[in-house]
Amino acid sequence: MAASELYTKFARVWIPDPEEVWKSAELLKDYKPGDKVLQLRLEGGKDLEYCLDPKTKELPHLRNPDILVGENDLTALSYLHEPAVLHNLRVRFIDSKLIYTYCGIVLVAINPYEQLPIYGEDIINAYSGQNMGDMDPHIFAVAEEAYKQMARDERNQSIIVSGESGAGKTVSAKYAMRYFATVSGSASEANVEEKVLASNPIMESIGNAKTTRNDNSSRFGKYIEIGFDKRYRIIGANMRTYLLEKSRVVFQAEEERNYHIFYQLCASAKLPEFKMLRLGNADYFHYTKQGGSPVIDGVDDDKEMMHTRQACTLLGINESYQMGIFRILAGILHLGNVGFTSRDSESCSIPPKHEPLIIFCDLMGVEYEEMCHWLCHRKLATATETYIKPIPKFQATNARDALAKHIYAKLFNWIVDHVNQALHSAVKQHSFIGVLDIYGFETFEINSFEQFCINYANEKLQQQFNMHVFKLEQEEYMKEQIPWTLIDFYDNQPCINLIEAKLGILDLLDEECKMPKGSDDTWAQKLYNTHLNKCALFEKPRLSNKAFIIQHFADKVEYQCEGFLEKNKDTVFEEQIKVLKSSKFKMLPELFRDDEKAISPSSATPSGRTPLSRTPIKPTKVRPGQSAKEHKKTVGHQFRNSLHLLMETLNATTPHYVRCIKPNDFKFPFTFDEKRAVQQLRACGVLETIRISAAGFPSRWTYQEFFSRYRVLMKQKDVLSDRKQTCKNVLEKLILDKDKYQFGKTKIFFRAGQVAYLEKIRADKLRAACIRIQKTIRGWLLRKKYLRMKKAAITIQRYVRGYQARCYAKFLRRTNAATIIQKYWRMYVAQKKYQIKRAATIILQSYLRGYMARNRYHKILCEHKAIIIQKQVRGWLARLHYKRCLKAIVYLQCCFRRMMAKRELKKLKIEARSVERYKKLHIGMENKIMQLQRKVDEQNKEYKCLLEKLNTLEGTYTSETEKLRSDLGRLQLSEEEAKIATSRVLSLQEEIAKLRKDLERTQSEKKTIEEWADKYKKETEQLVSNLKEENTLLKKEKETLNHLISEQAKEITETMEKKLIEETKQLELDLNDERLRYQNLLNEFSRLEERYDDLKEEMTIMVHIPKPGHRRTDSTHSSNESEYTFSSEITETEDIPLRMEEPSEKKAPLDMSLFLKLQKRVTELELEKQAMQDELDRKEEQVLRSKAKEEERPQIRGAELEYESLKRQELESENKKLKNELNELRKALSEKGAPEVTAPGAPAYRVLMEQLTSVSEELDVRKEEVLILRSQLVSQKEAIQPKEDKNTMTDSTILLEDVQKMKDKGEIAQAYIGLKETNRPFPMDCHELNEDEELWLVYEGLKQANRLLESQLQSQKKSHDNETEALRGEIQSLKEENNRQQQLLAQNLQLPPEARIEASLQHEITRLTNENLDLMEQLEKQDKTVRKLKKQLKVFAKKIGELEVGQMENISPGQIIDEPIRPVNIPRKEKDFQGMLEYKKDDEQKLVKNLILDLKPRGVAVNLIPGLPAYILFMCVRHADYLNDDQKVRSLLTSTINSIKKVLKKRGDDFETVSFWLSNTCRFLHCLKQYSGEEGFMKHNTPRQNEHCLTNFDLAEYRQVLSDLAIQIYQQLVRVLENILQPMIVSGMLEHETIQGVSGVKPTGLRKRTSSIADEGTYTLDSILRQLNSFHSVMCQHGMDPELIKQVVKQMFYIVGAITLNNLLLRKDMCSWSKGMQIRYNVSQLEEWLRDKNLMNSGAKETLEPLIQAAQLLQVKKKTDEDAEAICSMCNALTTAQIVKVLNLYTPVNEFEERVSVSFIRTIQMRLRDRKDSPQLLMDAKHIFPVTFPFNPSSLALETIQIPTSLGLGFIARV
Repeated sequence: MAASELYTKFARVWIPDPEEVWKSAELLKDYKPGDKVLQLRLEGGKDLEYCLDPKTKELPHLRNPDILVGENDLTALSYLHEPAVLHNLRVRFIDSKLIYTYCGIVLVAINPYEQLPIYGEDIINAYSGQNMGDMDPHIFAVAEEAYKQMARDERNQSIIVSGESGAGKTVSAKYAMRYFATVSGSASEANVEEKVLASNPIMESIGNAKTTRNDNSSRFGKYIEIGFDKRYRIIGANMRTYLLEKSRVVFQAEEERNYHIFYQLCASAKLPEFKMLRLGNADYFHYTKQGGSPVIDGVDDDKEMMHTRQACTLLGINESYQMGIFRILAGILHLGNVGFTSRDSESCSIPPKHEPLIIFCDLMGVEYEEMCHWLCHRKLATATETYIKPIPKFQATNARDALAKHIYAKLFNWIVDHVNQALHSAVKQHSFIGVLDIYGFETFEINSFEQFCINYANEKLQQQFNMHVFKLEQEEYMKEQIPWTLIDFYDNQPCINLIEAKLGILDLLDEECKMPKGSDDTWAQKLYNTHLNKCALFEKPRLSNKAFIIQHFADKVEYQCEGFLEKNKDTVFEEQIKVLKSSKFKMLPELFRDDEKAISPSSATPSGRTPLSRTPIKPTKVRPGQSAKEHKKTVGHQFRNSLHLLMETLNATTPHYVRCIKPNDFKFPFTFDEKRAVQQLRACGVLETIRISAAGFPSRWTYQEFFSRYRVLMKQKDVLSDRKQTCKNVLEKLILDKDKYQFGKTKIFFRAGQVAYLEKIRADKLRAACIRIQKTIRGWLLRKKYLRMKKAAITIQRYVRGYQARCYAKFLRRTNAATIIQKYWRMYVAQKKYQIKRAATIILQSYLRGYMARNRYHKILCEHKAIIIQKQVRGWLARLHYKRCLKAIVYLQCCFRRMMAKRELKKLKIEARSVERYKKLHIGMENKIMQLQRKVDEQNKEYKCLLEKLNTLEGTYTSETEKLRSDLGRLQLSEEEAKIATSRVLSLQEEIAKLRKDLERTQSEKKTIEEWADKYKKETEQLVSNLKEENTLLKKEKETLNHLISEQAKEITETMEKKLIEETKQLELDLNDERLRYQNLLNEFSRLEERYDDLKEEMTIMVHIPKPGHRRTDSTHSSNESEYTFSSEITETEDIPLRMEEPSEKKAPLDMSLFLKLQKRVTELELEKQAMQDELDRKEEQVLRSKAKEEERPQIRGAELEYESLKRQELESENKKLKNELNELRKALSEKGAPEVTAPGAPAYRVLMEQLTSVSEELDVRKEEVLILRSQLVSQKEAIQPKEDKNTMTDSTILLEDVQKMKDKGEIAQAYIGLKETNRPFPMDCHELNEDEELWLVYEGLKQANRLLESQLQSQKKSHDNETEALRGEIQSLKEENNRQQQLLAQNLQLPPEARIEASLQHEITRLTNENLDLMEQLEKQDKTVRKLKKQLKVFAKKIGELEVGQMENISPGQIIDEPIRPVNIPRKEKDFQGMLEYKKDDEQKLVKNLILDLKPRGVAVNLIPGLPAYILFMCVRHADYLNDDQKVRSLLTSTINSIKKVLKKRGDDFETVSFWLSNTCRFLHCLKQYSGEEGFMKHNTPRQNEHCLTNFDLAEYRQVLSDLAIQIYQQLVRVLENILQPMIVSGMLEHETIQGVSGVKPTGLRKRTSSIADEGTYTLDSILRQLNSFHSVMCQHGMDPELIKQVVKQMFYIVGAITLNNLLLRKDMCSWSKGMQIRYNVSQLEEWLRDKNLMNSGAKETLEPLIQAAQLLQVKKKTDEDAEAICSMCNALTTAQIVKVLNLYTPVNEFEERVSVSFIRTIQMRLRDRKDSPQLLMDAKHIFPVTFPFNPSSLALETIQIPTSLGLGFIARV
């Protein structure tokens, strides 16, 4: 492809810049071949001429399209070069706040210098099991890939973490190990994963320090090898360290610190256990104050010390060893304070009794004199003699520092050894994952031996990295059958040879160290002589003879030779070491024990610990005569060997690379320094990866992805059924140069820049289509506009022409009007003249005529006055005569009318007394009055009957006499009152006379008062007017105040209502939290239970199987799988033949609160067990005592039998007596009763009939008692033995207790006790009694009968008295009622007819209502009494049955033969089925097995009624309750619960099984509630169902156990459906394109992303809906409660929403406008499913609200402040972190979409800063809502349930 096609106008390029490294610019005109200058315009608007290099003529790098910027994988970029990589990283880091980016196989991690919420356990769960390309880049994704490849390929893995100091290597390695520890779990109970993580704080404290670049810089390299077993669970770990920076112990640069552990010690110096160390502030010690920065911001050294000690304890370093470590570290600090004084230039000394040295010697346990001597002297050995030589001050100081470094290095290695011992596992290691945390390439102003070793290690690692990348590229090409061409890549083997080959730098350094007078200068000269001008990679600085330059792969580095030899030798005086070895402090010699056999005079292996390779290192052979000292290996030699071992290990594993980048040197959060970043990218090999990728085919597309993306470039005829051929045909047309792409088996490979070219063509095609659409739309809009304008013009013209016509018409009208005006004006003028003349004439005439008329009027007026006078006189005379006549006539009329009125009044009085007249007047009331009269008559009759009855029973004469006396007394009282009233009348008359006088006096006063009142009235009126004005003002103020008060009341009410609602919500949340906490506790308890059972099974297998075999499980299973199974109850321990105690080191980690609760429960169970044991002992003693008493009183049974026979005779006689009384009573009623008394409606008749019915009922009861006693007599006589029965366990005391329990037969118990108190010995056989004794027995029986009769007479007398009192009360009430009726009648007679009828009706209604209420109350009381009596009757009948059964069990065959007793036939009625099932105790296991263990849910759910097993079990429980067998009830319920747990443990991953038993457990629980007998549950039952309630046992505790079991089953059901749904959710909700063609596919890079095209086997939304339908139909078939189904559906939808949203938040490729549309469509389909199932009110839709809002957030406009306000109000279900994350991840799929600006995101953050929500990013997908089981009674009658034969329950019988 020609450059002229790419470098066209508006194309964007990158040009170098000294400040920003690379700048973006835009071409102003097309490039033509041969142009030397490019016309560019920078982003700031500045124009620039860019000159091309005349030699290379290289054009500037092209910039990628905006759509590719911000990609997860740098290899997805079309143009792969340095500026593209740098820009992509910067955009992701600054704009999107994403710190991880893939670069092929490398994960680039940029240190944000800020805590990010992306490392929680929810994030770990989200990445677990996911493909690497499906999720956003993350350290967890790399760890998951390593773990998955280890399990899949069974090959060891390595994660290589490298980078500069401060880039975040240690943190990345720590998070990788945390991921392995969380995901894999532990194979044992020893918590190895916790120990692996606990090693981090220890190693950080002793190996990390603050530098100018990093507050927690690792000053050593480490390789941690995490071991796994065959099930890929962590079993152990091993750590190997490299090149500890010992010089930091004695020297720190400015603004740096020593190792953290020293400052932690100083911060904890005040602790009592540290007083012996005599520590102080860090500024006091020389080794901690040199940097001048003893404190790190935000770090508490005291707390860090506590964490370090806790980690040591967890790793098995006990308290004594810890104190030993701190003692040695404190000694090092005090050693640094030892000072020297110079004696002369060749010697020095230590001041006497030097305190730092004394403390050092005390802590180290060495002699002060020896240490003081050898610090200032050294021993020299020659061939012939040895002598001691003093050393100068500077050498003594260096020797002191060397000793401190050596001690610290030894201590460091000792700690690493102990950490490895703690992490070592005895189990064989199957595979491992290594995590290498090693220093990156370093270059400083002054580079020494440490930097040389670090850069040497990085050269080796870079070589391995290049080879691995090259190998992967080659494998990919071979896999896709692409022709392989050799790619030229940088090989740094020459640089490695320069360092490690023969006569290399290290070899020459070791040789110089062996020279007696070797120095850094001579070594530098050897380097110059050997390599200068011979190796292109080695150079000599111009201005220095003590330095050299090496061209590394990353950069040139200048090394200063000074100190190389000393650091390589690492010399320590041997005499000082010997002094330390002779220490009394036992731990100190341990540190130097390996010196005798070690490899090095310093650290054993400063580069590491336990070898990773299994190949041993062959020791160098020592020639005879040479000392061991000459062959001690140097530090460089050791480092080279350990590096070779490391490379062998890495080459034997599959490596994964993490490159950590430091964005700036100032530790500013999210600040990107391009210069520093590109320097590190060059050094860490990222750009080399890009170069290798760019040299081949970096862009790779599957055929389906290519077709989906570039379908717009194809014509319809180009689209074939074969996608591969279609893509080939299109590419051949689009890209003519065939070398620019290759077709593989499954992918198309493109050269660099080709995807950008295709994107350009695609964008041009879309742009052309957009232009065409815009053209058409604009044309349509303009035509619409033209038509509107045309229509408006026509309208304007119409109105203008109309206006003109109206103006012309107006002109015509005005002309016509003017003519008319003229005409009328002229007429008016003429008319005026005429009128003036006429008016003058008329005035003259009027005056004349007026004069004549006035004369005539005066004459007529005089005549009229005379007539009026005559009229008045004549009228007065006539009226006077008329008044006299009228008065006489009126008087006559009055006399006559008075006489007639008197006669009429007399007639009316007579008629008023007549009823017939009343009837005539009130014909309408006749019927009603007749009814009332009849009623009055009936009441009178009843009253008479009652009076007669009262007279016959109690003597009416006495009562009437008393009544008359009382009336007499009342009359006497009224007479006295009349006398008093007479006297009072006289006194009142006297008072009236006085009052008359007072009245006259007051009248006189009244006049004066009235005068004064007038004045006062005027004043008052004035005052009232003033007061009214004030009142109006006050009223206004009152109204305003009332208004304010009402407003305040409203506000207060609203606030109170809000508070109430909030408090209610809070209480609901607290209740749900408490319920959730309880259910989580149940879940934890079931998990522990299951673990306990598993351990028991394992121990059983170990005991019973002599040679246990190995069971292999699926390697992909996690150790967390135990969470998804259920366990059986611990009560099954009797089934275990042997119980062994587990070793303490294998116990699972427990929650302490749960452990304490379980421990408390165990204690309670032990106490219960002890109490039951005591009760058993007591029962045994009672049995023994009963045996003894039975031997003493063997003949008591005969007396009991005699008593029973006497009682029977007594009852028979009493029955005869009652019959006779009944007959006599009937005769008396028929013969003597008056007809009105014995009438059926009479009260006396009702009373007698009630007595009759009660007597009949009592007779029936007596009959039943006779039958029962006869049967008991027969059974007891059959049980009698002539001889002593030794096997009988029944004692008389026990029988007495049984008799006393019969509460309805108290007479039997009393008679029995009375008989027992006689203490007479009776013969056992009744037939052996003589006559006298029989008479005595009859006499005793008669006495007892007399007593009974006497008691019955007393009770009858009491009942008679009570009835008499009741009758009296009733008579009194009738009297009152009669009086009230008469008063009411009188009142009604006074009312008009209509009101009278209405009042009588109202009265009747009120009376009937009161009577009905009374009757209803009586009926309710009787119903309650009947239920209570029925329940008692059942209890007593059952107890009698038990007594009969117990007596029958004691019958032997001999007893039956010896006792020829006549059998008694007792007739029994046919009983209906009572809804109970009877089974034998031995058949319980068979019942449980057939009904629970072997039951197949599918057949039961389809063919039988829902909940059938629950009904059957409850009916069995009912029968056990009916028998009052608590043992049977307890055994059945326990077996049921344990069997359900066994089934769920065995088939716990089957949804149908779990759903079936959840439904049946809930139904069983509801049955226990429904038939418990509690009123709250009984109100829903039918009367028949209430009869089936449990009578003997309260199973509330078992209801709680079943409720807990239901909760556990529900949680297991949720886990099962979650496991089924989880693989479908992401694919169906996010990846699959439900609406085809909406979202385009973007380039994916090297990491393969899951395709969104629905291939065969891919889950779609339809798959999810089908699965939901399946779940719902299964639950409905099983008869699960509707409320419970709603809760399950709500949980399912929560899982769908949470997993979808979590994946959306972790996948940048899913955050686009089109994906938001897909999600909203998918959610609408789920809502439609809810509507179809009538589950919209289940709360499931609300759980999808966060997902809905996230989809809306992807689609709304995101530009202005109004948009931000709308987003903040819309996204109330999302947290601030989630909103910001979605906005940061928002990625346009097409160029027409715009990215979200950083300023807009900041605006959102500012608006949401006050919102109080969780900082957690992801939703908790494992959250389970607390479940409730609302009571749901069944309408199914138990007696109608039929048991199918298919269940195999033929051994149970219906009762």
